[in-house]
Amino acid sequence: YYELFPVLTLQKTELHNPLIKGFKRVFDIIFSLMVILLLLSWLIPLLAILIKLESKGPVFFKQGRPGLDEEEFFCYKFRSMHINGDELLKDYLSKNPEAKKEWDEFQKLHDYDPRVTKAGKIMRRTSLDELPQILNVLKGEMSLVGPRPYLPREKNMMGDFYKIIISTVPGITG
Repeated sequence: YYELFPVLTLQKTELHNPLIKGFKRVFDIIFSLMVILLLLSWLIPLLAILIKLESKGPVFFKQGRPGLDEEEFFCYKFRSMHINGDELLKDYLSKNPEAKKEWDEFQKLHDYDPRVTKAGKIMRRTSLDELPQILNVLKGEMSLVGPRPYLPREKNMMGDFYKIIISTVPGITG
């Protein structure tokens, strides 16, 4: 097999192929530009209006995330939560022990999250809140396909997988 594909080398659990890596970056740039021109040129203003009509605060949300080789970058998203989301969550969890249990186990709430706006629910269900990550792709901080950009607080939960996850550029889609 390796005689047919000498550029491929398997080391531990990693696959190294510089040709694929270069092609992937070119594909990321071309596809991202197409998405920006065809989709985002009209969708960004529409989503921005929906966000602003429902709640005060910025349209975009940025958060530090560990990227390739643990280098931090700011991951961009449409804001899908109320500005005082931490207070809303704390209050909700103090009054709902089942939700608190779910939060402690998964670090998220599946059925109802008081922090999420109505527009945010729609954007999250359709993944439209992640469209601004196209800017991260153009900057080379993310790729269209790769592991999700984990939160810094999730590092300990990943255990031994953390080194594997940060050995590649995070992606918009897994």
